[in-house]
Amino acid sequence: MIRFVLPLLVTLTLALPARAEVEIQEVQTPGGLTAWLVEEHSIPFTALEIWFRGGTSLDRPGKRGAVNLMTATLEEGAGDMDALAFTRAKEMLAASFGYDVSDDTLTVSAKFLTENRGKAIALLRESLVNPRFAQDAVDRVRGQVASIIRSDEKDPNDIAGRAFESQAFPDHPYGTDSNGTLDSLNGLTRQDMLDAHADTMARDRIYIGAVGDITPEELATLLDDLLGDLPETGAPLPADIEPALTGGTTVVPYDTPQSVALFGHSGVARESDDFFPAYLLNTILGGGGFESRLMTEVREKRGLTYGVYSYIVDKDNADLWMGQVQTANNRVAEAIEVVKQQWADIAANGVTEEELTAAKKYMTGAYPLRFDGNGPIANIITGMQIEGMPLDYPATRNDKVDAVTLEQVNDVARRYLRPDDLRFVVVGQPEGLSSTN
Repeated sequence: MIRFVLPLLVTLTLALPARAEVEIQEVQTPGGLTAWLVEEHSIPFTALEIWFRGGTSLDRPGKRGAVNLMTATLEEGAGDMDALAFTRAKEMLAASFGYDVSDDTLTVSAKFLTENRGKAIALLRESLVNPRFAQDAVDRVRGQVASIIRSDEKDPNDIAGRAFESQAFPDHPYGTDSNGTLDSLNGLTRQDMLDAHADTMARDRIYIGAVGDITPEELATLLDDLLGDLPETGAPLPADIEPALTGGTTVVPYDTPQSVALFGHSGVARESDDFFPAYLLNTILGGGGFESRLMTEVREKRGLTYGVYSYIVDKDNADLWMGQVQTANNRVAEAIEVVKQQWADIAANGVTEEELTAAKKYMTGAYPLRFDGNGPIANIITGMQIEGMPLDYPATRNDKVDAVTLEQVNDVARRYLRPDDLRFVVVGQPEGLSSTN
């Protein structure tokens, strides 16, 4: 999924709303770190994003949930400060820190005032380099995660997600819940937190974005101070995997008046030349709100659901083309048939020039609206790096969308949409449906 002389300035001065207007500098620190920076000195604060590739997929065997628990405990005290002292110190600086983790990425988000920058970074550094992982804090957060696991066990959407992922990735961390199970969670120790920290938070997998009241030279010094003492390397990253999905239906019985159906098959990689045609195709199929084919056919014409969607899932090690619909138990079989019909119709017959024009307008119009504030921009430019996008991507992205032809979209439809390969996982008490294969 994102990746010269300090500083290199690329000025993107095309006007909104056609393109996003940002000025991105690539900053190389003396310590060897690379960051992207958008200077914005009108307001005296900075947003900083630090992403580590790997995420919960780096859980060690038998330690499922360790990276998630470790990440959630980072703010529960650091250095000589317990959880309460750390929170008070952060509040006194009017700084905010956020720690999150997904299958592929551990993210650290920070916002701080210019006048408090040095102290805020020193405090953040303690949580990244010298977290306490005190036993009482680990146990407290463990209880919170256990609560989430118990709640998810009763949520049809979460049940469907776990069942689908276990079929798609039976021999990969993607196939199990990143929270772990109650048993695996209860078995985690403080040493497991230290191991998870060393495995995930290393300098060889860092991507950094900063936006705000800071110069390239100041950012370079700040980053070496902040991250220079992290381990040089972390655990090996997982290998790529092809989703092990076959066509058919899996019914998971659950006592609920509505069934949730999650469906999908293998997808398209973000780095593929087919990605933009596929993204436009998905907008037409089920990603364009009320104007999409699925919404028109399943909701508007037949009244089978309030919402039905499709989306492209681009994981570091696998790609999926998925969708979801929720409807009454006695109508879910019909809704699934309509989804299959639309999947098959577009695969065989393609889409129209009018649909493609509307999808382009939707995608190009919405894109610049994402660049709304220091925090969102920092998030975007860090994501651009981890996805391997060039510095000028915000200026060229909509041109890439507009350049896609109807022939390209319909070629992608023929090659990637495979209705016979769709696996439906249905959670509920669906009438007229049973598990197959």
